[in-house]
Amino acid sequence: MAGRKEIQDRMKSISDTMKITNAMYLISSSKLRKARKNMEQVTDYFRTIRRTIGDILHHMPEMKHHFLEPINGYQGNRKRAYIVITADKGLAGAYNLNVEKKAEQELKLHPDAKLYVVGQVGTHYFAHKNIPYVEDFLYSSQKPSLQRARNITVELLDEFQNGTIQEIFIIYTRMKNSLQSEPTMMKLLPLSREQFHQKTMELENGVESDVTEDFFPDAVSVFNSLAPITMHGIIFSALTESYCAELNDRMVAMDSATKSGTEMLQQLQLQYNRLRQSSITQEITEVIAGAKAQKKNRSL
Repeated sequence: MAGRKEIQDRMKSISDTMKITNAMYLISSSKLRKARKNMEQVTDYFRTIRRTIGDILHHMPEMKHHFLEPINGYQGNRKRAYIVITADKGLAGAYNLNVEKKAEQELKLHPDAKLYVVGQVGTHYFAHKNIPYVEDFLYSSQKPSLQRARNITVELLDEFQNGTIQEIFIIYTRMKNSLQSEPTMMKLLPLSREQFHQKTMELENGVESDVTEDFFPDAVSVFNSLAPITMHGIIFSALTESYCAELNDRMVAMDSATKSGTEMLQQLQLQYNRLRQSSITQEITEVIAGAKAQKKNRSL
């Protein structure tokens, strides 16, 4: 059984750790508010782009384009590429592991797929597993920005237009609510026609509109310009939402760690009090026994 000194040392160690977990909770909370604000600032912009593409496809449903899914579906196997978004740091519960496991499942189904990793945790994980990846995009997960999303977009678009890859998917963490998040896979290219179906977008946004738009010089030229921006927007949204989910999961993990530390302190304090009480009782017993012995010697 541990002595009083060992229990005191352990209580001090837990108290110091709780200061760290509580500080990390507060920092994550502050960063989460900023990340959500950053995402809200560009949401309307990319929503307008999606609505414009939906209007183009609404007026030209038979349009064929290498950025669009074929009308009659695919034939044969197509070379895939996966963008996997992880974090640059740990201590966020199962945030990184869930995404990495989902990516591994997809790679087992498509072993010839190319892998692009965002985040140092994912880079170290796949390197440790001896799973090859084409490139890692450092710092993009910790500080998502439009420029970093654009850098990822440009590199993958070059591969797509060269025909090296025919499908691009992104695996990231989506926030279901303030307490739960889940790994999600979304198709980036070719763009899904259903994704930009006008009625589908109206239901998502809760707004119905009969307004039509004029395109200059023509709808195809506008689509050529908007399709890469759409992919850029989806990647940026995924980076930002993943960052929000990471911060949220870290807040939950740190809050849970702080609560566990509090419970451990209570148990150790109770154990310390029992040992201290036992020690005091023993000392009193020894004093009484000594007093009785002296009294007996005097009587002799």
